[in-house]
Amino acid sequence: MEPTPGTSENSARPDHPGTYLLVDGENIDATLGLSVLGRRPGPEERPRWDRVREFAAGVWDQPVRGLFFLNASNGQLPMPFVQALLALDFKPIPLAGAPGEKAVDVGIQRTLDAIKDRQGDVLLASHDGDFLPQIEALLDGERKVGLLGFREFVNSRFSELTASGLTMYDLEDDVRCFRTVLPRVRIIPLESFDPTRYLL
Repeated sequence: MEPTPGTSENSARPDHPGTYLLVDGENIDATLGLSVLGRRPGPEERPRWDRVREFAAGVWDQPVRGLFFLNASNGQLPMPFVQALLALDFKPIPLAGAPGEKAVDVGIQRTLDAIKDRQGDVLLASHDGDFLPQIEALLDGERKVGLLGFREFVNSRFSELTASGLTMYDLEDDVRCFRTVLPRVRIIPLESFDPTRYLL
């Protein structure tokens, strides 16, 4: 990780907090390791979170509040990573739950529920279908709502919500937050195909 602070001071609408960027760190890391790489990701294979934050600021041209959810149920904090997140202007949210309790999932669900009662657009970085009810409730026609992930591993029911206004962004193709081309085999829309990425 290269902790270079992202720029997010874009123009915001009056009385509008901008974009809430919620990162399900556990889910993104597990999907990258188990489903994409088939092993634990190395440091150079993990997302560049500064690029994720910059994408979130630029996609709707407004300030971003980055909330990065971490599972701390083991009582330990990965302090180097937490410090890097702070340098990137993310707010780390380490959550601890009882044995068998999905602390991160519950925390994100509660946060999405709380956002529903206020203004603000939402970008959620996760593949987890546990957030479908909350995301569907946010699609009120007044706010922008997006999902960041690897398209082929996103819960299929999220695709159904695109008809209601959900926008899906691929972490590799759209956000471009990886240093190298990942070993993914999936359908690439021709309009987004960049052959130069495969010539490195």
